[in-house]
Amino acid sequence: MQVFSREKAADHSAANAIAGALDDPLERSCEEKDRIVVAPELAGIERIEARFRGKGFEPHRHDTYALGVTMAGIQTFRYRGEARFSPPGNVIVLHPDELHDGGAGTEEGLTYRMIYIPPERFLPATAGRGRTLPFVATPVVDDPRLAGLLLDAIGSMDETIEPLKLDEIVGEIASALLDHAGAPQARAGRLARPEVQRACDFLRENLSRQVGSAELEAVTGLDRFALSRQFRQLLGTSPHRYLVMRRLERAKALITAGETIAEAAFASGFADQAHLNRHFKKALGMTPGRFAALAAGHRN
Repeated sequence: MQVFSREKAADHSAANAIAGALDDPLERSCEEKDRIVVAPELAGIERIEARFRGKGFEPHRHDTYALGVTMAGIQTFRYRGEARFSPPGNVIVLHPDELHDGGAGTEEGLTYRMIYIPPERFLPATAGRGRTLPFVATPVVDDPRLAGLLLDAIGSMDETIEPLKLDEIVGEIASALLDHAGAPQARAGRLARPEVQRACDFLRENLSRQVGSAELEAVTGLDRFALSRQFRQLLGTSPHRYLVMRRLERAKALITAGETIAEAAFASGFADQAHLNRHFKKALGMTPGRFAALAAGHRN
């Protein structure tokens, strides 16, 4: 197994995610009415997209981490006695139980996305890097990788996220917050090649269904956060990403053999054809329909 640079791959992915999100006409529109869109409930994690002009919220507190990305306009708020300003692409980091308000800093209005993560979700991921939860003193940070992670976790607002993917993202968000808080780095330790190989084998054998983090922990003997780090170090990807790519391999094989796209999606573990379409185009640069047409031409 080859060892890859986690930071290089993550930064590239984050840049693509931010560019795509900021280019979306939904975020760029300044003519829309004020609104808040609330995504489906996600294992106790709340996700919203908000658009408004002027003052949005009076001073209030959350008992969660409030983490967000400014999508358009200037986001302004008072936090720990100071006025703060966030331009598009920057990340907002609000610690639990900290008083703050919120509003648009210009007449053009503001669009932002936020995710509210209960602090107990971070406790397993922060073990070994300090005894307290990460406190980021600067609530506005310019961190493309963290912004990409948050946008990935927030998703498209109308979908849920597979449990395995959610666990991985929460772990990576926790690690990024610890970095910004100045927590000591976790020691790398040994490379768990046999454990990662067992996880790969298990994912290949079970790609047609949802796989949970607890199952991989039982198979490998590693906790979910250690396993995710080992995947990054050894394979340059995450367990969930590895699972998705194996699903795409099966879908391509089935489409090449003449199966319909809907049949290939179902047999490969995707929720539906639209789910396959999104992952297929993102990973392979073309739609399954285009691929099917090319494969049919080759058979003929």
